[in-house]
Amino acid sequence: MRRQERKGTQAMDSALTLLMVVVVWQALRVRYQRGRIALLGRHLGGLQLERHMETLTQGYTRAIREESEARQLQVLETFAPTERAVAAQVRSLADAMQKESPQAARMSTLSLCVPYIERFLPAMTRDFRELLHIHAAGLRHVVDNEAQWDAKKRAYHLSAELYLLQHSCHWFCKSRAVADARLMLRHQVNHRKVLDSVSAATRSAYLRWQGNEKR
Repeated sequence: MRRQERKGTQAMDSALTLLMVVVVWQALRVRYQRGRIALLGRHLGGLQLERHMETLTQGYTRAIREESEARQLQVLETFAPTERAVAAQVRSLADAMQKESPQAARMSTLSLCVPYIERFLPAMTRDFRELLHIHAAGLRHVVDNEAQWDAKKRAYHLSAELYLLQHSCHWFCKSRAVADARLMLRHQVNHRKVLDSVSAATRSAYLRWQGNEKR
């Protein structure tokens, strides 16, 4: 009887210990993610990047729904100023983030959020500042239409560039799993498809960044 009571007590102690660990972990995670959101938010505060991105993603969808190709092209042409503004503001964001410390700009390669992983497992992180420069260069490449795509194909690739940028920002602030889920929820497309749909220059640089082991 006493042995069973001891086992019951031990099981309860283990459950309480596990519960405490989970509570502490959750508190750390929330605090960590709030810090990341605040950091990125400071640099986005003076920009209209999110509004411009929403204008383009919604506008491209509206243009594709137009019945005639002539009307589609006409609508797409109206977004040229916004496209240039997005490219310029992503460059500004990348330059501003460059002023942050290397440690503050690290992001985990793991799917789930591990608070402060950059402090004790830096090999499992990558530099968000470098990733933003990849996005800035990729957007400029597509906006300038260096590949000479037609208007519809250019809009398709530019949409993918914007989706990938959103994914990277959510990944930095939350986790890769959250970024994947939001990408699917908002745009009904997965990360692999988006990566396949950006320009070859962006995709190549992004894959190098993912495998970059230099610190």
